[in-house]
Amino acid sequence: MSKFRLGLIINPLAGLGGSVALKGSDGVASEAIAKGAVPKSHLRMQQALAVIEAYKSRIEIITASGDMGETLAKSMGFSTRVVYQAPETTAAQDTQKVVSELLNETLDLLLFAGGDGTARDVFAVADDKLPVLGVPAGVKIHSGVYGITPHASGMVVKMLLDGDLVSLMSADVMDIDEVAFRTGVVRARRFGEMQVPAEPRYVQAVKMGGKESDELVLADIAAEAIEQMEDHLCIMGSGSTVAAVMSELGLDNTLLGVDLIQDETLLASDLSATELLQLTEDKSLKLFITLIGGQGHILGRGNQQLSPELVKRVGKDNIVILATKTKLKALDGRPLIVDSGDPELDIELAGYYKVVTGYHDYVMYQVANPDLL
Repeated sequence: MSKFRLGLIINPLAGLGGSVALKGSDGVASEAIAKGAVPKSHLRMQQALAVIEAYKSRIEIITASGDMGETLAKSMGFSTRVVYQAPETTAAQDTQKVVSELLNETLDLLLFAGGDGTARDVFAVADDKLPVLGVPAGVKIHSGVYGITPHASGMVVKMLLDGDLVSLMSADVMDIDEVAFRTGVVRARRFGEMQVPAEPRYVQAVKMGGKESDELVLADIAAEAIEQMEDHLCIMGSGSTVAAVMSELGLDNTLLGVDLIQDETLLASDLSATELLQLTEDKSLKLFITLIGGQGHILGRGNQQLSPELVKRVGKDNIVILATKTKLKALDGRPLIVDSGDPELDIELAGYYKVVTGYHDYVMYQVANPDLL
């Protein structure tokens, strides 16, 4: 039997900016490292590959040298062949060069770890010439080419290895519209499509753009959230629904960041993971978060400042999820998803939550990563 030929690319810089509140990693890798960021994209890929370790005798991994793939693949015992010698410090053009080399191979699947910038780099060369699947490791992940978690990406590869019928679908490659972003508007821009294995349980939907238009609903949600803040140090996550709470309080808000408030007073803005741990030690905490429209993620998409250590400190019972019923209905019954970076914590966070959908108005909604069920 011929081996499954798996192209593998890791963007070593993906996700660096998340934990240190830089909202991304594009062009800020050096600054992120200086602020104490630790590369984690190889760990995200390791979680995906761990799902298929039992199949490694049937797999040949074709990749780039060093941190772009070879080091991890060999350490896990996979048969590995290098087609591109990566420099010690990589950049976007290295991802593109690896893809160019991999196009000369007959791959069954290209698996890559990164964020929306990495997806754009893959698309720039691969277009729709071969099946691809992303392992989410970046700060910005609007694209529909990624698994909902690293483990879920591995589950899709396992299905292929098991011979399950897995169709291919066209999925959008998205990234932040940087021109709009500089004016304070968060809007994803479509760059094209790539072919991905169509397994809706494990592959995420494209993030919904735009802002909630029903200001009355947001005002009601804000009123309920404010009522629940009493006697707590409150961690305010990113997103427009949480921003509505801050607006109701008359406080400045970091739309794509994490702020800290107490007694309706802003204590600190745009905090990194380290800063949040320092400022919340031995405190009575509440975490206010919302979901990404269309995808359903509440952790692990654009809010990596909320580290597993911090979430454990907050505790499951003190996580307050805010969402309009419109956003929940758009999920079409799919559960909310957590991708904290700690699979064991993700399992612990599963269950039904009383989601705040208005003033004294709640919906019971499930958090359950489909790949861990």
